[in-house]
Amino acid sequence: MNSASEALGFVFVMGLVILFCRAFPFLFFGEWRRGKNPLPVADGSKGVMEVFLDFIEKIVPPVAMTVLAFNALGGAFSTTTREGLLSLAASVFTALLHLWKKNFLISILGGTILYTLLI
Repeated sequence: MNSASEALGFVFVMGLVILFCRAFPFLFFGEWRRGKNPLPVADGSKGVMEVFLDFIEKIVPPVAMTVLAFNALGGAFSTTTREGLLSLAASVFTALLHLWKKNFLISILGGTILYTLLI
């Protein structure tokens, strides 16, 4: 049985881990921070809702894919090391294929085929 101070320490550390997992995709995909792709601004041509939808359209897909990738790899490594390594190899292949071809469908299909063959 853990003492109250150990339990509070566990809660604090897990809170930090959860906060990092939620913030990481936004920090990683925050292109507007580097000046490459500034956030849309409401001006005379666009209303606030349109600007908000532009932001959501730009940010949510990569954030969702990152969360799904972490979830898949975490689940794979929790079963067996072999399965985790196969999932990691397929994920790396998918990322490299996407960087090369710049096509979501080709990279997802290629990674799925490789993972199926490895399993």
